[in-house]
Amino acid sequence: MTTPDQITAVEPIIEPDLRIVDPHHHLWDRRALVALLPPPKHPFETILRLQPRYLLDELLGDMTAGHDVRATVHVECGSMYRADGPAALKPVGETEFVNGVAAMSASGTYGDVRACAAIVGHADLTLGDAVKPVLEAHMAASTRFRGIRHSASWDADPGVLGPLAGRPEGLFRDAAFRRGFAQLAPLGLSFDAWLLEPQLGDLIDLARAFPETSIILDHVGTPLGIGAYAGRREERFPIWRESIRALAGCPNVTVKLGGLAMPFCGFEASAPPSSVALAAVWSPYIETCIEAFGAARCMFESNFPVDLFTCGYAVLWNALKLTAKGASAEEKAALFSGTATKVYRLELPAGAAG
Repeated sequence: MTTPDQITAVEPIIEPDLRIVDPHHHLWDRRALVALLPPPKHPFETILRLQPRYLLDELLGDMTAGHDVRATVHVECGSMYRADGPAALKPVGETEFVNGVAAMSASGTYGDVRACAAIVGHADLTLGDAVKPVLEAHMAASTRFRGIRHSASWDADPGVLGPLAGRPEGLFRDAAFRRGFAQLAPLGLSFDAWLLEPQLGDLIDLARAFPETSIILDHVGTPLGIGAYAGRREERFPIWRESIRALAGCPNVTVKLGGLAMPFCGFEASAPPSSVALAAVWSPYIETCIEAFGAARCMFESNFPVDLFTCGYAVLWNALKLTAKGASAEEKAALFSGTATKVYRLELPAGAAG
């Protein structure tokens, strides 16, 4: 695990002219919460201490730190929910908040980059048919709204997820969840799926049951390396690989290449970690996904500020570029911007689109 002084390691920017659309980041202000937190017991709790505030200023600082990041997609993280009103509609507050940030960026005041050009929000899909008004409220709150993430991450060992434990087992197979999920495609909405490697069978079943719904697998399916999975990477890799190949057989699924700097993956790296060291341990996962899905169905992501747990934004994109060093120019265009632009239906001005 890195500390704030270690993540400031500086490297020359690799391929600085390669256009990037970052399809996965978060915005939050949790300074008041951090002030009340006890000493961390799980590595994920350290992330909030590393970056308790990550709003437009911090995001723009990363976007303009050397890599040619033209636009981003914001993915829900439970930030800025409405304080009042019906519980089901409280997550709409996050879409309203992010849309305001996106409007600031779209004003051109901060240059031709477009932060939060698309928004992925949250709705409780276990509401079944009753979730439709919530989805419509998100859509009314922003023309940038593209879809939902209802995370299903669960493991029998609560030490794996730590403070994020507590979701129900088998969410994607739940009948009520699936009734809610069925509301997405008719509204033209996509679904971001965050779950853990041992759960990938649930997503395979879901994708086959709803072939008309665009599903984006987050974080290459989150391979695990802590808790009950510590020291079992070689054992689990072929199991993960077979699940990825099965998912690639579902034409409605795309995959985000990243999230491997999260603590759940358990990768050890020198401090401060170099992009070369990170690429070496990440490459087997990223190369497997690209081989299975093809570049046109893969997109690199930052997952910031969560991946700050391991490295800074500039080093992270250097590492991701190193994992793609063997790709053609056409493949790189898809991996770093084209797939994200297509999947999230981004409408970018000429400057931001390149």
